[in-house]
Amino acid sequence: MPHIKVIEHNEAEGDLKVIYDDLVAKRGKLAEVHKIQSLNPDSIVKHMDFYMSIMYSKSPLSRAQREMIAVVVSAANNCKYCQIHHAEALNHYWKDQKKIDQLKRDFSKLDITGVDMLLCDMAWQLTRLPSLPTETFISKMKELGLEDRAILDAILVIAYFNFVNRMVLGLGVELEQDKGTGYKY
Repeated sequence: MPHIKVIEHNEAEGDLKVIYDDLVAKRGKLAEVHKIQSLNPDSIVKHMDFYMSIMYSKSPLSRAQREMIAVVVSAANNCKYCQIHHAEALNHYWKDQKKIDQLKRDFSKLDITGVDMLLCDMAWQLTRLPSLPTETFISKMKELGLEDRAILDAILVIAYFNFVNRMVLGLGVELEQDKGTGYKY
């Protein structure tokens, strides 16, 4: 149960109703992570704009890599809500539930590319130790051929999911009854 008041879709009026209706039209349904912000509708819009920018805009990182980072950060923070949502999104690309389950448990045992392993390791380490110097990670990324834009995008995804995980955990956001399935990708 959320720790604060939440305005449900059927109770929404004015700008909040427009925002909710727009989210349902674009995403297929309304997520609890959006409703938890219902007391500040503008935050939902800004949140979604940033989310769409880092997760869906053109990037040297693939959509799968960004979802993979999201799952690793959420696992490091023990945020089940985001792990479930973004594991489903990642499975849209990987189509391998066993591999995704292993990613959540211990990514180091996965058979993935060196770049993907480094992205996972950096996501885990920066989440667990936010003041960790990143020069070594960045040097290794460049050695593996990643350019500065890819490095920036990886850090943005890591930072974003640390923010969202803390909002979800801090405000008591619970998984939807349908277990977070059925969103448009």
